[in-house]
Amino acid sequence: MLFCIYTRRQHQCIQTETLPPKQTTQEHSTKMAAASISVFPVFVSFLFVVSSLSPVMSISIPIVSDSGHRTPANQTFRPSKHMQKLKSVNAYLKKINKPAVKTIQSPDGDVIDCVLSHLQPAFDHPELRGQKPLDPPARPKGDEREETATESLQLWTDSGESCPEGTVPIRRTTEKDILRASSIKRFGRKLRRHVRRDSTGGGHEHAVVFVNGEQYYGAKASLNVWTPRVTDGYEFSLSQIWVISGSFSHDLNTIEAGWQVSPELYGDNYPRFFTYWTTDAYQATGCYNLLCSGFVQTNNKIAIGAAISPRSSYNGRQFDIGLMIWKDPKHGHWWLQFGSRLLVGYWPAFLFSHLRSHASMVQFGGEIVNSRSSGFHTSTQMGSGHFAGEGFRRAAYFRNLQVVDWDNNLLPLTNLHLLADHSNCYDIRQGRNNVWGTYFYYGGPGRNNRCP
Repeated sequence: MLFCIYTRRQHQCIQTETLPPKQTTQEHSTKMAAASISVFPVFVSFLFVVSSLSPVMSISIPIVSDSGHRTPANQTFRPSKHMQKLKSVNAYLKKINKPAVKTIQSPDGDVIDCVLSHLQPAFDHPELRGQKPLDPPARPKGDEREETATESLQLWTDSGESCPEGTVPIRRTTEKDILRASSIKRFGRKLRRHVRRDSTGGGHEHAVVFVNGEQYYGAKASLNVWTPRVTDGYEFSLSQIWVISGSFSHDLNTIEAGWQVSPELYGDNYPRFFTYWTTDAYQATGCYNLLCSGFVQTNNKIAIGAAISPRSSYNGRQFDIGLMIWKDPKHGHWWLQFGSRLLVGYWPAFLFSHLRSHASMVQFGGEIVNSRSSGFHTSTQMGSGHFAGEGFRRAAYFRNLQVVDWDNNLLPLTNLHLLADHSNCYDIRQGRNNVWGTYFYYGGPGRNNRCP
């Protein structure tokens, strides 16, 4: 849901009397001159007031209440109230946007700030204040591919610029980003109320595979990247890995990473690399990316929240990204790897309750939000926007699904479960071969003849 500000420019009208029937032209000219002299100071004062309020009055977005309903167009404009809101927004921006030693302009319009590693938002947390990022841990056994240092996976690197060693690239948050949210408090958070594994509450729909019933210490897969159409500004479409523990009612712990299209969060329709975490079922803790104190970034080549490039095309070239999340056996922190062995950073163990020990479920797949804003099912796409049955180069896929065991070994999945909340809207099909290991196709178009 979005929080915006709407201002209406006020006008002062000056009305002159009509010429009485017997009044002479000379008398009328004299009166008009006197009137213009008396009005001039008032008009100048009016211009001064308008010009002093122009930073506020230049915003022309309809206000949306916390309930999601737009307010009437004739709502009274209260300059002091809106000035206070903008003051709060600017204070938040000052807090979240750290000083940069270098700034890079991305071709898609993003601004990437190269921030000293120890000044990133994570170190605002009381338990991290004054510390520095940790050294990389031992990777799970079985993850043996050579590191590709020249890998280009994001649009901002097309500029040819890079962040210096000792810094991390952070997508700059703008005033527009925050004003699209329903409030500063909810900015950068998933808005869920009643969460279950198979929940469609709040309009969230899934097509996923999952494993549970054992102790898990990580997960790995390669995700096919597309640009699904999102038809409502309040909706999103994502593909990700979930590492889960706790109950789904109030103390759910999750670590999430993947790609998403979210016009509300980013202001466009690019698929973007993202992370998320929560320790209380999305109620008060956690956030996307680096929008709160939590995730510690250690990499100077990947910007969390930045657009992914290249992307897959229907019947054309396919592109996927590798993701791995695992628990460091030595310190207990949860680390994230992106692409070919590029360590992005870690979620400190103290952030969590249940995940401080291990995960009880791992989930892979797609999720969309169905707001039903037009009174029927959304046409927001999942994956490629095509059903799983269309297969390679048409449907989106996950391949080489694995989990990490207690001894830091990567293992193939067993006892895999499939779930599609509304299979007529978005579906899923599993397979296995010697090249892709365990894999699945998933997704769909949303609204269609069988998905009203």
